[in-house]
Amino acid sequence: MAVDYIGNGNEDGTNFGRSDEKIGFYGLTAPIVKPAFSNAAVTTTLQTTAVPWGFASSVNAQALTDLVNEMRAKLVAFGLITT
Repeated sequence: MAVDYIGNGNEDGTNFGRSDEKIGFYGLTAPIVKPAFSNAAVTTTLQTTAVPWGFASSVNAQALTDLVNEMRAKLVAFGLITT
């Protein structure tokens, strides 16, 4: 089976969709626009502390868990991973 390539060899790269356009992967029946993250404050989530679990409090650990879950949901919505 032959492989199809989307790019044309341009050294500047290949772009998929504009910021306001929808794209989909793996046969996604309804392509979606670029999602925004509500839990994007990673820099305040991870703390350098002497606490054994590496967070200033359980609130920071929960914030990181929420961020990972949101990222997973966005990847599923794009069809890049499955549940």
